[in-house]
Amino acid sequence: MNLADALAHHVAARPDQAALIHGERVILYRDLDGLVRRWAAHLFSLGIGRGEVLGIALRDTADHVLALYASARLGAITLPIDVRWTDAEKQSVATRFRARILLVEPDAAPIEGVRCVALDEGFLAAAASAPAELEFPTGSDCGDMPLLVSLSSGTTGRPKGPVVTHYQFLRRFWTHWIDLGLDARQTYVSATPLYFGGGRTFAMSQLFCGGTVVLFPPPYKPEALVREVELREATSCFLVPTLIRRLLDLPAEALAPMKRLSLLLSSGAPLHANERTLIRERISAGFHEYYASTEGGGVSLLRPEDIDRAADSVGRPVFGVEVRVLDDEGQPLPPGEVGRLAYRGPGVASGFFDDAEANADAFEDGWFLPGDLATVDEAGFIRLRGRRKDMIIRAGINIYPMEVEAVLASHPAVHEAVVVGWPAKEMGEEVAAFILPREPVDQAELEALCASRLAPYKRPRAFFVVEELPRNASGKVLKAELARTLPAI
Repeated sequence: MNLADALAHHVAARPDQAALIHGERVILYRDLDGLVRRWAAHLFSLGIGRGEVLGIALRDTADHVLALYASARLGAITLPIDVRWTDAEKQSVATRFRARILLVEPDAAPIEGVRCVALDEGFLAAAASAPAELEFPTGSDCGDMPLLVSLSSGTTGRPKGPVVTHYQFLRRFWTHWIDLGLDARQTYVSATPLYFGGGRTFAMSQLFCGGTVVLFPPPYKPEALVREVELREATSCFLVPTLIRRLLDLPAEALAPMKRLSLLLSSGAPLHANERTLIRERISAGFHEYYASTEGGGVSLLRPEDIDRAADSVGRPVFGVEVRVLDDEGQPLPPGEVGRLAYRGPGVASGFFDDAEANADAFEDGWFLPGDLATVDEAGFIRLRGRRKDMIIRAGINIYPMEVEAVLASHPAVHEAVVVGWPAKEMGEEVAAFILPREPVDQAELEALCASRLAPYKRPRAFFVVEELPRNASGKVLKAELARTLPAI
């Protein structure tokens, strides 16, 4: 089916329920399907049809969500573009993926070689008066129809984007319903950018099944997010680890409204074991960590009841997903052995947009390899060991940064720790640790902590205290930028 087909059902099933809330603006389900159809009709009049690529470079508003579903309604291929990128970055991605039109904000500058259409008063008036009765792709012939090309982070190097079909996206929704409990009874706070894969996917999933989506995009102070959860009587929320760590800095009384959440979901980057326990105890008993990728959707889920037995893991595979750990020759490894993580399932993209080289690197005999190193134990719990490209090799010995980061993050004065390889003549690489403190931190204490819990070869050669960490659009730390700041040794 076309994912937008579901909206017509909600007109009759829940007409008076709020579908989208953003500040004072409320869109009811009785109106959502008609709005999406008229937007689709207007986009069609501008030259976007089935199979055409529609770039979306918009702020996090209800109109952004309407554009996403209007693109689906048309049978177009959505190309999400971060509104915060420079014009050169937008041009590079729009050109690379052959966007026919790029939707932009009214104050956006023209981009050479790209047809930009501003979401100004003229666009909105034309969309409001467009016909809602046009015939659009629908039914069973839409399953294999491409829905979007999704970029997971920045634009350095050759941009790569997996192509996800309507059916593959629908199967990701299945995971939300079966494993996470997201359904039509939820009031879900969308508190991450819609450009980000998780922010976009959960918002679209909730509208598909008939829940209420409250848009509360960053930037905001953690106290403001808590107030929004309380104001909207929210039941679910998705946050990246950076935002959750800011909540942990609040006192217990300030966090009290978060206790009402039946689901507090974290994804985008792994948390540390001690953080997972703290989040469940201090913020929400409904805390779940969701390991996922842009290419594959959900992979595994750590449920609150499993934190006590496997707090150092990202949980077990979600419904329909198979997971393996492979050696360098592509052979399965036994439980507990570190290797390349591979998984497959009905929500995994079939490949990248026009990129045979990237397909060869990431897809192998129907399995997708995200580039993560991991172990899987006999109970099925997956433990990440870091990115394969981030692994540190010191004097021929493999060191997994996440292990060192977890030790450093357990110090009460450390807000976040990032470990990278440090090129060295004698050992090949040394270990360097960047520390984002929550209060003044004594280096001798960090050295003693590492000495008590890490083998000598894993201990950082130096600690660098920083005021902030470089991040991409999804909140992940850019380790390569940190590594470039290291002095030669």
